[in-house]
Amino acid sequence: MKKIEKGTIIRTAVLVFALVNQVLTVCNINPLPFSEEEVSQAVTVILTVGSALWAWWKNNSFSQAALEADDYKDHIKNLDEEGE
Repeated sequence: MKKIEKGTIIRTAVLVFALVNQVLTVCNINPLPFSEEEVSQAVTVILTVGSALWAWWKNNSFSQAALEADDYKDHIKNLDEEGE
């Protein structure tokens, strides 16, 4: 017997949560203890922090020398991969 994948269980749980939340919202019951403004602020903070971390983590080459160094680095990586 095959085991149910973790992703399937998570997607199903999120769907059930979203459906229950929608039904309660239609019935004028606020199921979450947050206002729309608080949710909007939280989403904005998450996007800002996420984009800042992503930009910090990635190699951002702007100068011509940095771009050429990236090409050289990629060339060396390709040589290492071919040698293995």
